[in-house]
This record gives sequence, C-alpha cells and structure tokens, in this order.
Amino acid sequence: MATIAFLCAPEGTEQIELTEPWKAVEQAGGTPRLISTESGEIQAFNHLDKGDTFEVHATAADASPADYDGLVLPGGVANPDLLRTEPAAVAFVKAFFDAGKPVAAICHAPWTLIEADVVRDRTVTSWPSLRTDLRNAGATWVDEEVKICEGGPNVLVTSRKPDDLESFCQAVQKTMV
Repeated sequence: MATIAFLCAPEGTEQIELTEPWKAVEQAGGTPRLISTESGEIQAFNHLDKGDTFEVHATAADASPADYDGLVLPGGVANPDLLRTEPAAVAFVKAFFDAGKPVAAICHAPWTLIEADVVRDRTVTSWPSLRTDLRNAGATWVDEEVKICEGGPNVLVTSRKPDDLESFCQAVQKTMV
C-alpha cells in the first residue's frame, strides 16, 4: 500500500485541490498524509473564502521523504507562494526528485517546483499565469488538462485547475498508488 505525502502551507491551499486527490489516493488503496511547515492544522480555502481545517501529520522539517511513495502538491495561489519561501518545504520537494519518486502538482503548485529547481527540461502544465515562470525555469509549458512527464529522474504529473481534477486524480492514481 502506497503512502502519499500532501504538502501544504499552513494557510492558502485550495480545498478541492487537496480533498479530491486525497480521496483518489484512498479509493486506490493508498494512505494520504498531510505535511506542512507547521504542526497543528492547515486552513484551506474555497478560492478566497476560508474553507475547512485539516490536521497536519508531520512537518516538512521532520518528515522523511523516504517514508513516502509519492508527493502531491495542491494549488491555490497562496499555498505554493508560501511553500517556496520555506527551505524545509523546498528541500522536501527536491528530495522526491532526487529519490526518483513520483510528484504531482496542480494549478499554482508548480511555483514550488520552480523554487526546488526541478522543472528544467520537463514538459508541464499549470494555471496559465505560471507559463512564463515555468519557461524561464527551463520547462516546456503546454496547455493541457493533465500532463504526465516521464522524461527525467521521476514521473511528474501536472494539471491546470480545479476543472481538471478528474483527470488529475486519475493520473495520481495511475502513477502513485
């Protein structure tokens, strides 16, 4: 049974981009675990409105990527913007690439991938406003519902937005669980 880490900042995660892939991991027989930069709970959002809170299982500084089979990075604008400023979170993400483990990122989450310097020579998709950032970081950006990039040290799944969650969740199940 696969154990999948979900990395989220203490505030700003787009709730549906956390809960739908979480359910998909569980439905496929995997065990999702919430990792954050702080212990306690995270505050999710439904776009700009506060959503539910979710219990954190471990912090990025204390969690070992060796204990997980894959990593999911939910979006929301604030979530990856906060994560990319936290060295422990960036190192946690980079460790999955260094270990050749699958990673999935949706919406604005590739900002954290850019900070970890892991998108160079990869083909990815994202929320459209990240296109230039990703190209400047050495990625090839495509406007597709979901992109599974297998060229590189690991499988990288990316998706554009909440409307693409069905395809994103299927790709997460296929590549991680």
